[in-house]
Amino acid sequence: MHLALDGDGPLHAQTYRALRAAILAGRLRAGDRLAPTRVLAADLGVSRNTVLRAYEQLLAEGYLVSRVGSGTRVADALPARALRRGEGGERAAREGFATPRLSAVGSRVAKSMPPDRVSWAIPRAPLAYDFRYGEPAYADLPLATWTRLLGRRARLASVRQLAYQPPGGAAELREALAEYLARARGVACAPEQVVIVHGSQQAIDLALRALVDPGERVAVEEPHYTGFSLAAAAHGADVVAVRADAGGIDVAALAGARDVRLAFVTPSHQFPAGGVLTLARRVALLEWARAQDAWIFEDDYDGEYRFAGRPLECLQALDRDGRVLYAGTASKLLFPALRLGWLVVPASLVATVRALKAIADTGSATLEQLAFADFVRGGHLERHVRRSRARHAARRAALLAALARELEGRAEPVGSDAGLHV
Repeated sequence: MHLALDGDGPLHAQTYRALRAAILAGRLRAGDRLAPTRVLAADLGVSRNTVLRAYEQLLAEGYLVSRVGSGTRVADALPARALRRGEGGERAAREGFATPRLSAVGSRVAKSMPPDRVSWAIPRAPLAYDFRYGEPAYADLPLATWTRLLGRRARLASVRQLAYQPPGGAAELREALAEYLARARGVACAPEQVVIVHGSQQAIDLALRALVDPGERVAVEEPHYTGFSLAAAAHGADVVAVRADAGGIDVAALAGARDVRLAFVTPSHQFPAGGVLTLARRVALLEWARAQDAWIFEDDYDGEYRFAGRPLECLQALDRDGRVLYAGTASKLLFPALRLGWLVVPASLVATVRALKAIADTGSATLEQLAFADFVRGGHLERHVRRSRARHAARRAALLAALARELEGRAEPVGSDAGLHV
């Protein structure tokens, strides 16, 4: 019998795959005796040790059996179905499987969310000027500082820090963030109320699982960040779109939508239209939540960046009834691959959200948390934000001037006083 190696990877792995394929295709049948290792090595043009490693792997997996005096043979106990798979094993098996019976969540995702809708990666096109929003200015990042802090934490990591950590996040980071958010965004919270998450998308998922049952109504701004509606639809919530304008979400229209359990809002810089939620609407939104026994998810994705006056305090700073869940992320402050975010929850929800986080993933990566805590406490984050704000202000001014000059009033820029996109 002739075996052909596929040329992919180490020779022992190629030999293993060739023999395994011959067994599954039925070219080597149950009980057939394999060639001695020296003979097969000569036929394949490989060393005897290469063949020995392939045989050892097949023996360990149960494809072969070896007995003293009878050599190495194909096992008799292989399932008949496995032996019918043939050369195109994976494809044949895949085509032979019945349509899977999905859960209700799986069915909703399969029906309404093709894979290309649930990826946040931006395709890299050879564009001279890329106006797509959602990513930072990578050339501005203090990567040397970040890598130094991360390397230091990795070198000095203790046994305690390498073990499982509290699901709510490292105490050092929760304390650093509580102090930073109070200074930069007016957030009023104790460190215990901060839950470290894998970016804002996990914060959205935790909020839905903690507060919304399938079939209950969830409000989103229209237009809105699709991560809200995708997560809510997968959860089985009834998604209600509420108009947003230059003053943010229309709270009167929200109040007219009955039985809304949770509202997702971006008050500091409405995504994607750019409006800022007015003070009157902020107060009205909080009153709506109190009166309706509802909750507000505040996504403060780029609230640090404002170019007309100082950054506005967040909605959570006005909350006196414990109705606002505040989410932030390192994706816009540093870079998206750093999957660190934070969810500040009312004291009444701390235990529940921590438990849900523990069930989901047992906690976020510890070394990155500790390095980010050093980054915040060392003042590096606030220095980076100040520098970035000045650079973004210059880019914003250049863009607005170009629009005015080149389009001569035919375009009206909106949402340009805050955030990372116009």
